[in-house]
Amino acid sequence: MNDFISCFKEAVYLYNAESETIRLNDIAQSYALINAELKNLFKKMKEDKKRIELSNLDDTEIIINHLGTWKGQDIFIIYKTLEIERTLLNTEKVKALKDEVDIFLNAIHDDILITDGKGIITRAYESFEKVYNVKKEEVEGRSVFELERMGIFKPSITAKVLKCGEQVTMMQETGDGRKLIVTAAPVKNQQGDILKVISFTRDLTDFVKLKEQYALLENKVERFTAEIEELRGKNKSYPDVVGNSKKIQNVIDTIYRVSEFDASILIEGESGVGKTMFARIIHSKSGRAEGPLIEIDCGAIPENLLESELFGYEKGAFTGANVKGKVGLIELADCGTLFLDEIGELPLNLQMKLLKVIQDKKITRIGGTENISVDFRLITATNRNLKNLISKGLFREDLYYRLNVIYIELPPIRERKDDIIHLSMYFLDKYNKKYYQNKTFKSEIFDYFMKYEWPGNIRELENLIERMVLVSKQDIIDVSLIPQIMKKNNSKRKYDTLEEALEEVERQMVIEAYEKRKTTVGVAKELGISQPTAVRKIKKHILLSDR
Repeated sequence: MNDFISCFKEAVYLYNAESETIRLNDIAQSYALINAELKNLFKKMKEDKKRIELSNLDDTEIIINHLGTWKGQDIFIIYKTLEIERTLLNTEKVKALKDEVDIFLNAIHDDILITDGKGIITRAYESFEKVYNVKKEEVEGRSVFELERMGIFKPSITAKVLKCGEQVTMMQETGDGRKLIVTAAPVKNQQGDILKVISFTRDLTDFVKLKEQYALLENKVERFTAEIEELRGKNKSYPDVVGNSKKIQNVIDTIYRVSEFDASILIEGESGVGKTMFARIIHSKSGRAEGPLIEIDCGAIPENLLESELFGYEKGAFTGANVKGKVGLIELADCGTLFLDEIGELPLNLQMKLLKVIQDKKITRIGGTENISVDFRLITATNRNLKNLISKGLFREDLYYRLNVIYIELPPIRERKDDIIHLSMYFLDKYNKKYYQNKTFKSEIFDYFMKYEWPGNIRELENLIERMVLVSKQDIIDVSLIPQIMKKNNSKRKYDTLEEALEEVERQMVIEAYEKRKTTVGVAKELGISQPTAVRKIKKHILLSDR
């Protein structure tokens, strides 16, 4: 009994009703309460058969608890009400703390489940019903093995933890097909036996959707990034066509009539006639002007790389491939225009693949299996005669007719001589502005320009004028900057009289000698004439001409 009494932190009294004596335990001695008052209280409680009584002793509010009888003595315990309140307050704090923990756990996890060491559910949180569509009252007290057989969740992570004895994280599927990521951990005693298993889940359904959306967004970013890289550095100010000749006006009329339609266009013409420029104009006038214009020179890309450039490839498709894969140039043209320059250089094996892309508007990357839809307007160009290539078996006839829905032939500059002066002045103005110059042409320049055949066409004319603007020391560009090949070509002209021919030969020889020697003495030695004669010839053919 003494051991029993000593476990109480408050006063314990043993009351004998017959002798009306009170025996206090050691703790109670310190209270120095009046025995007479206590006897009366104990006696009255016994008579009234009360178990608990609230009273005041020596200005101290107490609660008396009649526990029962032991060996003919009644046991009473006295508490100060202050201690009771403290105990109750601590109880409320524990409850509040428990509620906070529950709220916290519900917030960080979609569901929490607690089982005992045999898989019997001892606690299911409120969120269990939201995750598994089953009320927590219906699962508490049941086995996880039973719920697994019912298909409420599969597989049971608690069963796996009970089997392996370690923490487990895995994918789980609910009865309605939702995907969850579940983690469960065992709680063990000192002997290593599992007492409880605590599991918590995270719903992956929204995460999977987000991942799919991210993948689509990443693909778009990849495409747009590749488009930006492809378009960066290209001149996007498509100039108007310069020229008034009938042939070029016919070309312009055709372009403005067909640009708005999505029909395929084949442009033929010699190198340097402006096929790329006209393709850009067609794109800028079309309904796809806001989309990308992807230009591909089929003759400039090595054959072994052309397929991967056109169609792209998946990661790891071949040795040396980009580890992330690559978007093909055809795919980049989606919602825009695809311009294939030098189409006559396309290998036969790729001609078949291109034909299929044109027909199906789908591509498959190298090393991939997915068909990717593409929507583009096709423009092709060549400086070769495709019909001759077809007859030699170097170009597919079926592809030719797919490309040649609308045919445009660009005339060489030698067939549009009326435009040479207009083009020359256009390029002179362009490079004066570019290099902050104020150069002009001497009229004789145009004589050479008009008589020359221009095998390099407009590109050759533009390059020559740019060079003249840069190297001319004077603001007036004279014939001294005309290339020798043009002078030789010009010297083949027919003259009306011998005197005119001799005069032109003399002029050319004097100019060349002066350009080489730069002095009258040097010119005299070069031509085998006296210095006074050299002075007169220079004055006649150069100084007076400049004036």
